[in-house]
Amino acid sequence: MGLFRKIKEVLIKTKNGLASKLNDLFSRNKLGDDFYEELEDILISSDVSVNTTLEIVENIKDIAIEEKCRDKEYVISLLKDELFDALTFAEPLELESPAVLMVIGVNGVGKTTSIGKLANLLTKEKKSVVIAAADTFRAAASDQLSVWADRAKVRIVKHSEGADPSAVVYDAVASAKAKKTDVLIIDTAGRLHVKANLMEELKKMSRVVEREFPEANFYKLIVLDATTGQNAYNQVETFNEAINLDGIILTKLDGTAKGGFIVSLSKELEVPVCYVGTGEKIDDIEEFDAREFVDALF
Repeated sequence: MGLFRKIKEVLIKTKNGLASKLNDLFSRNKLGDDFYEELEDILISSDVSVNTTLEIVENIKDIAIEEKCRDKEYVISLLKDELFDALTFAEPLELESPAVLMVIGVNGVGKTTSIGKLANLLTKEKKSVVIAAADTFRAAASDQLSVWADRAKVRIVKHSEGADPSAVVYDAVASAKAKKTDVLIIDTAGRLHVKANLMEELKKMSRVVEREFPEANFYKLIVLDATTGQNAYNQVETFNEAINLDGIILTKLDGTAKGGFIVSLSKELEVPVCYVGTGEKIDDIEEFDAREFVDALF
């Protein structure tokens, strides 16, 4: 199954909600102030932020007036172009080895699963991978991650439950350097983004990587549950202020009809979507493609 078909399947709820609203809009309204106001309402109801929505609709309106166009398909094409431009506003992640990926996120977003899938994807790209089980807070977290490491056939560095996460990172960095590993993926404790002490722990782990592995390309990725909608926006904003995020891994896109917040993340916070989970199996993760994502919405 190709990526485009997978993306179409996981976005079916978002597509159905957006497409039905747009079809209804075009059937009732000609292009004019009422039309554009309702288009704004549709995008906002799909969890595109107000600021991004206003900019997108204003751009469509300006072009449509200039081109004297009232054709539905043309307006849809303008909307698709605007969404694509917003999704590609942030610089895409270019993974270069040696690389360290620190994966963060709140509880329940699918972080452990995403790490396993990502490790598997990178090994298929002929990269050597080691995982650091630095979530020493949650009971059996390292055991669950070990299962995914075995499935992906990659090494894992772990300590006992309750150990210092930075110590795990230190040992994993040493292992990655000694074995000249292409990619080190660091798991971190699922945490509420309002807890300052846990944010400080992330900063401490970051300092260990920067001090012990300065030659590595260090990327910080946040895993987001797409069903949380605008709350995901708040998570990105908070984590980004603390540790400067480089990218997003999206999970559970198939469970939401409101995928519009993704557009706002890229446009306003300038954090690109890098990977998308497309199912439950270990192969069900893909690099994000903005054009295929937009095409799958219509």
